[in-house]
Amino acid sequence: MSLQSSTLARVKPSATMATDQKARELKAQGRDIISLGAGEPDFDTPQNIKDAAIKAIQDGKTKYTTVDGVPELKEAIVAKFARENGLTYKTSQVNVSPGGKPVIFNAMMATLNPGDEVVIPTPYWVSYPDMVLLAGGTPVFAPTTAESGFKLRPEDLDKAITAKTRWVFLNSPSNPSGAAYTRAELKALADVLMRHPDVWILTDDMYEHLLFDDMEFVTIAQVEPGLYDRTLTMNGVSKAYAMTGWRIGYAAGPEPLIKLMAKVMSQSTSNPCSISQWAAVEALSGPQDFIKPNAKLFQGRRDLVVSMLNQASGLKCPTPEGAFYVYPSCEGLIGKTAPSGNVIGSDKDFANELLEAEGVAVVFGEAFGLSPFFRISYATSNAVLEDACGRIQRFCASVK
Repeated sequence: MSLQSSTLARVKPSATMATDQKARELKAQGRDIISLGAGEPDFDTPQNIKDAAIKAIQDGKTKYTTVDGVPELKEAIVAKFARENGLTYKTSQVNVSPGGKPVIFNAMMATLNPGDEVVIPTPYWVSYPDMVLLAGGTPVFAPTTAESGFKLRPEDLDKAITAKTRWVFLNSPSNPSGAAYTRAELKALADVLMRHPDVWILTDDMYEHLLFDDMEFVTIAQVEPGLYDRTLTMNGVSKAYAMTGWRIGYAAGPEPLIKLMAKVMSQSTSNPCSISQWAAVEALSGPQDFIKPNAKLFQGRRDLVVSMLNQASGLKCPTPEGAFYVYPSCEGLIGKTAPSGNVIGSDKDFANELLEAEGVAVVFGEAFGLSPFFRISYATSNAVLEDACGRIQRFCASVK
């Protein structure tokens, strides 16, 4: 008898984490490896946020808290949504979870029944479909293309929705493509969703503050107030505040859904780390002046990486609007032979051969549901990015 449950057997391990782990193992063996797999800022958490965490420890705020967040953090989240997104919530409409992933997982566990469908645009963040599967639902993929800027078109959304659709996921700016929707593009999707009153919307706004070229950030409940009562607006402190390891994600939405999510947490994780919650209060309520300069820095890195990759033989790299990823096509190299003598038959082969030949770790596009592409995280220094992109150019030139 297999030890693994039939539910878990439907799920794949996270490809991004697997790539990062492989890079760590090769480094430990003495290989010269540059890992462009992990999606976390290379900046340190701001000092005022660290000081708030230290003060929380010194003040004895180290006990269990309310299952889904301390009132002070919920109040800071309510203020953030009002200040930055023009959205009005009560604290009873707010969930705080131990990371962004658990927000989504809790929402799916709370609402999905076997046979329920969740529409996910491709390319998608690797964990979306597997969280749906773990919760007993069925992921349904709505395609996008490089030509459409990796953005979902209204007609493709409409086509993907059926009588079984329970949720639609939106992620802007996107992991892995960096694509971000304009107000008009979101309104066109909202018009479709208004015609399907039983469908709920989960919008993952984790990269909200990493938008480039003076683009305005908008979220769907803000663009279409008619969707407010069936939208879960999700965010977190990990990207904008360089707090990936602190594990605080949050969301706001209709009170009945928030109560169901807390019920899931009460029998799974219980509360997020108390100390991290107090740090997040300071992150959301304290100085915000470092956010725009950091985004400007990422924009410069984006321009460097896009330029260098587009000079590599066989690669085409679109310019993303946000986040800290690029999603280039390696279609020009499929069917050719790598320096090892192996034929590159897929984007997974490309990633493996690149790692073997040049020591650059990237995540293959199949993991995100759209091939033949690959994802690079440029959340590292210009010097490292120049070295990595130089190696990628050298590898592409060596492919016959």
